Amino acid sequence: MATTPAKSKPAATATPPLSAAATFRSEHQRDVVNRLKRIEGQVRGLIDMVEGGRPCEDVAQQMSAARKAMDKAFYRMMACSVMEAVSVSASEDETLREVERSTRILEKYA
Repeated sequence: MATTPAKSKPAATATPPLSAAATFRSEHQRDVVNRLKRIEGQVRGLIDMVEGGRPCEDVAQQMSAARKAMDKAFYRMMACSVMEAVSVSASEDETLREVERSTRILEKYA
């Protein structure tokens, strides 16, 4: 009786460990996403306040809080951009170019 050769299972591929820069980026992305989700909840609350006829001053106060939260999320994201530029740049010239690029973004949108 002939036996058929056993089929070999494909080798499990191990996920390579993240570099320090990738880990840093991942943590910051998670932080920014969490901030944005909280802001999303604030905006939903604002809609409820307006639809519920809450006083304008109350709504204005909550709008201000949501706006400040967006600013903090923006600056946190930009800090990540600068840190990433510094950590992955191959040369000092490249680092300076990347930091300058981040500076232009801040000037344009902040």
